[in-house]
Amino acid sequence: MSFAFPWAFLLLIPLAVAVWRMLRRKRSRGVLFADATARFGNVVTWRHRALRVLPYGFLLGCLALIVAAAGPRSELAREVRASEALAVMMAADVSGSMRALDLSEGSREVTRLDAVKACFRDFVDRRPEDLIGLVTFGGYASVRSPLTADHRALLHTLSGVNLPTEDGLDDRGLPVSDDELLTAIGDGLALALLRLQDAEPKTKIVILLSDGESNAGAVTPTEAASAAKAAGVRVYTIGVGKTGRTKVRARDFAGRSVLADVFMTLDEETLKAIAKETGGRYANVRSQEQLEETLRRIGELETTRVEREVYTRYRGQSLPWAVGGGALTALSAALTLILVRRPV
Repeated sequence: MSFAFPWAFLLLIPLAVAVWRMLRRKRSRGVLFADATARFGNVVTWRHRALRVLPYGFLLGCLALIVAAAGPRSELAREVRASEALAVMMAADVSGSMRALDLSEGSREVTRLDAVKACFRDFVDRRPEDLIGLVTFGGYASVRSPLTADHRALLHTLSGVNLPTEDGLDDRGLPVSDDELLTAIGDGLALALLRLQDAEPKTKIVILLSDGESNAGAVTPTEAASAAKAAGVRVYTIGVGKTGRTKVRARDFAGRSVLADVFMTLDEETLKAIAKETGGRYANVRSQEQLEETLRRIGELETTRVEREVYTRYRGQSLPWAVGGGALTALSAALTLILVRRPV
């Protein structure tokens, strides 16, 4: 919570003076009388108790009114000013091979895509000022999120990126086409470059992540790498897993969920060539920890200054404080006048 008019808290000074005078008045005021408690006992009625409490209720009501005058407000939406920023496009492989479970930790099964999503989420959280976008590719490439500073929307989009199920259906229950099981690395990189073309930051990079070999698409990886070099975009490539057999969750002939042993191929040479051509780096990761470390190192890059406007929307919270403070003040004053016929 923030305050629109924090100078209103200067009213606490006269309120503190009033508290001091009230307490001083109670200590100094009194009359001499015969001690009758020994005979009649110390009689304390509800009126005495009320008169002790009501002044403090009046002061609390005044305090609430001062808070209302300061204009308490809660933030609804805010675009963070990015003074040092990168333009980053993540191009992630979502082909069928990303269902492999070789990045699982302990007894919990984690697909390659699940690990990538978790690490990419951490990467986004560590780069609050960057413009970040997301492209996915299988047999064809698609833009999931353009470059944006609204990372909450980006992560919401990321959570909706899923792989085909064990039954060969997508997350909508529709049959998966053969194209979705292929890998179009060149198309994914080319689409990411297209989205970076008009980006404001001077430093532009692509993080290309794949676990297979390019076997589809209209643009070859070599052509896409040449285009990236010409545009001055560095491409950091990440190969997930290795060439060999790995476990994948699948269905057997009876429809039961089983672990299948599948041979997969990782084309490291193509990924290394893309990184070398564009001035980036290649890394092979075989665990979630290695993937996190690789993305952390990529995040330690030079930045460039960007100026953007900041728009902030607030929701005012003064009304509850004003109503509560006014009611408490009025009630305390009224009861005091009724009981002793004098103000607080």
